Amino acid sequence: MISQELVQKVLASAVSRGGDFAEIFVEDKRSSSASFDDGKVEELSSGVSKGAGIRVVVGETTGFAHTADLSEAGLMSAAEAARSVAASAGTITKTISVGPAKNHKLSNGILLPGQIGKKEKIELLERMNHIARSTSGSIKQASAGYGDSYRAILVANTDGVFATDEQIRTRIAVSVVAFGDTGMQTGYETAAFTMGFEMFNEIDVEELAKVAAERALRKLSARPAPSGTLPVVLQGGSGGILFHEACGHGLEADHIFKDSSVYKGKVGELVASPLITLVDDGTVGNQWGTALIDDEGKPSQRNVLIKDGVLTDYMWDGLRARKSKRTSSGNGRRQSYQHLPMVRMTNTYLVEGSEKPETIIENTKHGVYVARLGGGQVNTATGDFVFGMTEAYLIENGEITEPLRDANLIGNGPEVLKNIDAVADDFSITPGTCGKDGQSVPVGCGQATVRITGVTIGGTANG
Repeated sequence: MISQELVQKVLASAVSRGGDFAEIFVEDKRSSSASFDDGKVEELSSGVSKGAGIRVVVGETTGFAHTADLSEAGLMSAAEAARSVAASAGTITKTISVGPAKNHKLSNGILLPGQIGKKEKIELLERMNHIARSTSGSIKQASAGYGDSYRAILVANTDGVFATDEQIRTRIAVSVVAFGDTGMQTGYETAAFTMGFEMFNEIDVEELAKVAAERALRKLSARPAPSGTLPVVLQGGSGGILFHEACGHGLEADHIFKDSSVYKGKVGELVASPLITLVDDGTVGNQWGTALIDDEGKPSQRNVLIKDGVLTDYMWDGLRARKSKRTSSGNGRRQSYQHLPMVRMTNTYLVEGSEKPETIIENTKHGVYVARLGGGQVNTATGDFVFGMTEAYLIENGEITEPLRDANLIGNGPEVLKNIDAVADDFSITPGTCGKDGQSVPVGCGQATVRITGVTIGGTANG
């Protein structure tokens, strides 16, 4: 996107007045999206975003500027703006030499969505809409959405890093509304991977639509959820968002530095059930949070955060790692070139166990089976959380019985980790979008079926 010679010139300018560290992040992103609602195309759009962000660190102060002008003049102007925070006396001459370029390219077999016609993308949505609506006369509304992105990045810094990467992501989703005696009920299903249009050779969009429709239809006969503290069985994949939010954020190093994490100072301590191993891994196949490098040029890696219940490490970006005189864990991520990187998760998951999910259910006399969690809120300083259950069922005498109306799951992340007494072998990952400090990035959230001995259910019926 820009020459190595210009990169070195910009970095040298950025630290010419005493900066400790400087970085340039260049991004070229192209995206498209389509939505289909009420039998017609509602939206069809595409976008292009191209620019660079320059960061200069001086002691505890960070200067940052971004520009859409990738000419030498535009980049030098951004470097000057970022280094203005360095305002040290005199001028310090530094020779900047970035290391050999590490270029990551898309592998063979990738079907770039930009080369696929709009008609073919819309046909996918039409098929999903048709299948969802034809499932039952109770289905009154159906909508489907498609999105893809191609992102080329270049990252270089005064530590010698010079790396490039190409990232491509494709996503499709369907939402269904059913009406019955219990009123309006919804069902939702999605598929999202770090891959191109070839994704649709591996997933069946019609099956996604059926799953969403059947989810909405089952909820038409739902009874009020119980209230009180009960055993909860989380279906494989579905509960990953709980551990992402209630535990994962508290293990990000910036929260540790800000003293806003319940896990501060607990490395080496038993913080979870011995059955629990929690991992953040940016290298997992084509999952939604996967990339070859993070947004600071660090190769993605597998980071074990909790092993056999013992806290082993936190997640680190470059800035927090420099302050602690250690290396980054590959968790420096940013939404775009207009944003500073921060510590973020990639694919965060509980490692699977050895039990069978059906055995866990059979051994649960009375409780709630959660097949799908919705959004939630978490206090990282305490670990307290509230999550919506968007698909749940009653467990009676070791069997899944009646569907339950939407209700809340209320608890504390560290306590939940300690109260897991069974982990199955049916591991899967669910895609999601993680928001933090105004930035959103794609992530994966995963686990096998697990049983928590007691969680508060905020339903309306007596437990």
